[in-house]
Amino acid sequence: MVLGVVGLGLMGGSLALAAKEAGLYDLVVGYDRNTEHAQEAIERKLIDGLMPLDRLLATADMVVLAIPVEAIVALMPDLVQTRQNATICDLGSTKTRIIESIPPQVRARFVAAHPMAGTEYSGPAAAFKTLYRDRIVVLCDTEANTPQTLQAARSLFGGVGMQAVLMGAKEHDRHAAFISHLPHAISYALANSVLSQEDKQNILTLAAGGFEDMSRLAKSSAGMWIDIFKQNRDPILDSLHIFERQFAQVVQLIERESWQELKEWMSSANTLHSIFKPHPKTGATESDRPTGADAP
Repeated sequence: MVLGVVGLGLMGGSLALAAKEAGLYDLVVGYDRNTEHAQEAIERKLIDGLMPLDRLLATADMVVLAIPVEAIVALMPDLVQTRQNATICDLGSTKTRIIESIPPQVRARFVAAHPMAGTEYSGPAAAFKTLYRDRIVVLCDTEANTPQTLQAARSLFGGVGMQAVLMGAKEHDRHAAFISHLPHAISYALANSVLSQEDKQNILTLAAGGFEDMSRLAKSSAGMWIDIFKQNRDPILDSLHIFERQFAQVVQLIERESWQELKEWMSSANTLHSIFKPHPKTGATESDRPTGADAP
């Protein structure tokens, strides 16, 4: 059995490495249009070998698309080259637009997946074998998949330590807007706000844990995230408008010096932490664990 990974950065490289370590496939091959990334993936032994895209699509039993979401859509016509019984998965952070773009010939074999994992770093150098361990993967609109295809996807993601959750694509995109995409927008806004007011020396001298935590996501690839914002425009706008109302509320409370109401507003936000459960092995909560650019 052959695993073919298209895109050898953080997400694709980590999945390839984890699948190799777990012995899930006889051969793990990859393709990346960035030749430097492709060569680095070989040097770091993320994959067993490289293949041209057309050969990879025609050879692999499992094809994983670990590329930006707009690139996934652009690649769709080429997927008819895949083997008749091959399973195809994407790792994109948006699902509706991607599913709408799947060629009818391969729809039953295409599992639309979103692993809820990532960091703010990118490229093959950022890949590591435990990225997916003990994380959730969302599989969307699976009623269109054959049982064999769905099982192949479950075997891949389960084999690298993930737990699968089934969800509708539109439902997923709304939830992802709030849980993943909105935090990135806020982080970019925070970084630009500080950069417009403070010089580099002040930032280095005064910035502590809170600012570093809040601004960390602003390190994420702008090229990747602009594609996500394009594809999930309406749910992201909804989340931003709701955030605007919350932010306007705290502005008003401070302006009016309504300190007790402000304390109650903050206390309400504190209840978020009761949702997260300690990790069974580390004791850390979900909010303590590394996250970031959740997907291509």
